[in-house]
Parts: sequence; C-alpha cells; structure tokens
Amino acid sequence: MDDSKPTTIDAYIAAAPEDVRPILETIRATIHEVAPDATEAIKYGLPTFVQGGKNLIHFGAFKHHIGFYPTPPARKPFRSSSHPTSTPRGPSSSRWMSRSPMD
Repeated sequence: MDDSKPTTIDAYIAAAPEDVRPILETIRATIHEVAPDATEAIKYGLPTFVQGGKNLIHFGAFKHHIGFYPTPPARKPFRSSSHPTSTPRGPSSSRWMSRSPMD
C-alpha cells in the first residue's frame, strides 16, 4: 500500500499490491452478496461495510496477510463455519498465498 490515505474502497484496493487486489475484490463482492443493504466506507483506515448505522465488517491488506474483522452482528454466520480461519469471537487473518476465507 502507498502512504496516501484512501477515502473509498475503490481507492484502497487500487493502492494495494496488484496480486492482492483480486482477493480484496472477492471479499468485497462476498460481503455485498450477504449484506446487500450495507454501504461502503473507510473507517480506521480500512474498508468497512456499515449497516443500520453500525460497522458490520472491516477488512484490509497488510504486509503478509489479509485481515477480516467482523463486528458482533456479523459474527453470527461464522459461528457454525468449519473453515480453518473462521472465528466466532474476533478477527481472522489469512496469508496472501494460503487459503482465503472465501475458499
């Protein structure tokens, strides 16, 4: 990521390394699919989806991983997930080259 602070998710993804952009786009599309009424924002410097005036999910690219940060209302669907990176209580991360949470 470059040093400028993006103000939209489009700008955030455009500033990410080229090989990471498809992963971020997949996460974004998946969130839109499961939360179609959520709106996009940048909060805490991360792409964020907001629903009902509350933060739903944050995600972002870091040097060696992708972070996925669901807030309490968004964690419910993950409680029964058997994916190795799923967590009902907090953040999850996935190495860029390892299996993504969308697999």
